[in-house]
Amino acid sequence: MKHGMITSASGWRKVFAASGDENDKSEKITEDDRILAAVAADVFSDYIAEKSSEPLLVLGMDTRPTGRALALSMLQLLIAKKISVKFPGVIAAPEIMAYGKTASGFIYISASHNPIGHNGIKFGLNDGGVLNGQENAKLVKALNEKCASESEITRIKSLLDSVSDSDLERVLSASAESKAESLKIYEDFSKEVISAGNSKIFSKIQTELSKDSKKSIGIIADMNGSARTLSIDSSLFESTGINFYALNNEPGKIEHAIIPEPENLVWCAGEMEKLRKEGHSDVCLGYMPDCDGDRGNIVFWNEKTSRAEVLKAQEVFALSVLSELSYMKYLGEKSKLAVAANCPTSMRIDEITAAFGAELFRAEVGEANVVNLARKKRDEGFAVRILGEGSNGGNITHPAAVRDPLNTIFALVKLLVLRDSESSKGLFHIWCDARNLPYNNDFTLADVLETLPEYTTTGVAEERAILKIKTTEHSLLKGNFQKIFEEEWNLKKSELAAKYGIESYEAIGTNGTEESRNLSDYSKNGKGGLKILFYDKNKNPLAYIWMRGSGTEPVFRVLCDVKGNNSVEEHELLDWERGIILKADEI
Repeated sequence: MKHGMITSASGWRKVFAASGDENDKSEKITEDDRILAAVAADVFSDYIAEKSSEPLLVLGMDTRPTGRALALSMLQLLIAKKISVKFPGVIAAPEIMAYGKTASGFIYISASHNPIGHNGIKFGLNDGGVLNGQENAKLVKALNEKCASESEITRIKSLLDSVSDSDLERVLSASAESKAESLKIYEDFSKEVISAGNSKIFSKIQTELSKDSKKSIGIIADMNGSARTLSIDSSLFESTGINFYALNNEPGKIEHAIIPEPENLVWCAGEMEKLRKEGHSDVCLGYMPDCDGDRGNIVFWNEKTSRAEVLKAQEVFALSVLSELSYMKYLGEKSKLAVAANCPTSMRIDEITAAFGAELFRAEVGEANVVNLARKKRDEGFAVRILGEGSNGGNITHPAAVRDPLNTIFALVKLLVLRDSESSKGLFHIWCDARNLPYNNDFTLADVLETLPEYTTTGVAEERAILKIKTTEHSLLKGNFQKIFEEEWNLKKSELAAKYGIESYEAIGTNGTEESRNLSDYSKNGKGGLKILFYDKNKNPLAYIWMRGSGTEPVFRVLCDVKGNNSVEEHELLDWERGIILKADEI
């Protein structure tokens, strides 16, 4: 059988809706896909059995319609193979990864931000994250081999048929207990992550919020029927003295598109404005998670414009980095600070890390790549508290190994609440000192935003950021790109110097956790990320263009980042890049 899945380390994904329509809300899957789910579980159970003599797995899912049908098939397979399994049912991605630390590993059924008819599978061990690319490749190899073998498919069908209804019900009846256990573990872990192990911070936040009712904080979440509807959000905020408001909070009732990009945060912004008009003046932050609840972008109340505004993904990550680096200084961290980010994260992060004397390391796109790079740098002695993919928003805060909107929101809460006291400077004051900026203790988030280094960056969800190409061999495409780029550079360099001060460039590649500078042969970058970094006459970075084929979707992604508020330059450089790629695709 052909599985038809895109099998990247970020997850194995395809349209599982039986109709084949990616926007189909039906729960039905085909018989072939029921078998496919069991094959995937078989592959991982074999893998985990090699690592543990008595394996215990956690199996969970987000709220997509096809999730339960896939989960039931996987449960039957695991029961037939006598693999111990806990099934908490609907569970957010960060929650299952925290809960998975108590087991040998986890299987998570989700397609993250993809349309509702899609679904997918993520695998992880008990280190709090998904398998890296190298380990995932082993599973993919086994999957392909099993799917190509008629005898293996027959064996899988026999295993499924061997499980009685009572055997299945025994596992399902323990779901509520497993869910309660996962919520407790996740909340305790979240508090450790948010506070960096300093639990007194929560009581300090609560004390500061209770001092003055005018400074209370209210947070609204547009849950959009996601897995976070059944997670810890409400209890965590309210236990910290933060008022919590939820929109679209019914599990599985997905009211609008899933990806948490600006066009889908308008519902959250609208509800924030409605609540403010109704007298809830505390509501100042909002978020919308994707279906599995690991990614969430932010809405805030702008006191200067008196309206709810959506933060851009790159701004969300920049604010989180600013806050967490300030927080490490606030706690008196003495180790060498560092941040790990993906290749297309805006260069504003370079300026933020430099202000704190921290190092910045870049990996290829893919959460697992950034997480593994951070682990590598910690082994080298760096304190890497915050990491992430600025191009997608959100952040990963150590010791977590996955994005979590709660950690992002609390980065902003700490920034707003931990202000100057008699004994110490607050987080925003620490940042202002690092940048030699004036400080006023009566600040809002809008004031913080104005201190961010200014850059103009392509949004990843924009139509301009996506190209469909015919060339499947990316090494060939990038080799052709290099030839055309170098020819056109010689024709355009005088114009670029005159208009934008661009005098030279450097080609940079990222593959996994490795970054290669001064590439002479772009084709060797393969399927990695390729960046052309432009410099001024003093070798100061001014802008970059970037490209990479998606690992989870059949598209080629491009992006441009320009220092300053200059949309004309960003558009021109991106259009230039797109034109060269399309020419290279025709060779």
